[in-house]
Amino acid sequence: GYGGNLIYLGGNGFYWRVAAKDEDASMLEIRRAEDGVRTWASEPGEYYHMLDGGNYGGLWRRNDRPPQQLVGIGFAAQGNFEGMPYKRVCFSPEMEWIFKGIQSEAFLGDFGFSGNGAAGFELDRTDRRLDGGEHVVFILAQSFDEGNKFMLVPEEVLTTYSNLSGCSSDQARRSDMVYFRTELGAQVFSVGSITFCGSLPWNNFDNNISTLLQNVIHQFSYG
Repeated sequence: GYGGNLIYLGGNGFYWRVAAKDEDASMLEIRRAEDGVRTWASEPGEYYHMLDGGNYGGLWRRNDRPPQQLVGIGFAAQGNFEGMPYKRVCFSPEMEWIFKGIQSEAFLGDFGFSGNGAAGFELDRTDRRLDGGEHVVFILAQSFDEGNKFMLVPEEVLTTYSNLSGCSSDQARRSDMVYFRTELGAQVFSVGSITFCGSLPWNNFDNNISTLLQNVIHQFSYG
């Protein structure tokens, strides 16, 4: 088969490489090497795992397996626990099913129990340099840090005035909601935000974020 479908309802996922011990499933190892957003940093000489035969640790991005290749997006910016709405940017007829029952001009998720918005705290975005170019990735909706409350993650920064995105910092600090199919037919939907799920139960689940996710689940189950 095609391996099934994947719904990724978070942000900052598939970030650090982790090693496991075959003899003890409860034991994991992580080496926070080089850069990345982290609460502690590995010391020089401690960048390699012990549990998997000495493989290099750190970010999956530094191990040539960036999350963009798996879910279409990767960690881009971090801020306080505040949320923002998405704005629909895709009006392709082939993607109309995902917005069924939602007003086209409406903000998506300008509410929520996590930071008061569906896009917040940690944001993921697309990057064609990192996704391998194997899939046609539809950017469905976006949320930009218009209040200048987020910072680019360290691995994106080049100098005080430049970054790896090829666009301005204001444009790079964003969340992208995406959909794509793999070459084998599997479907992937990703939201690029930590606070997304906090918007689902708003108004007893009667809201456009819940409607959108319901459309995705129906498509993945029966489409």
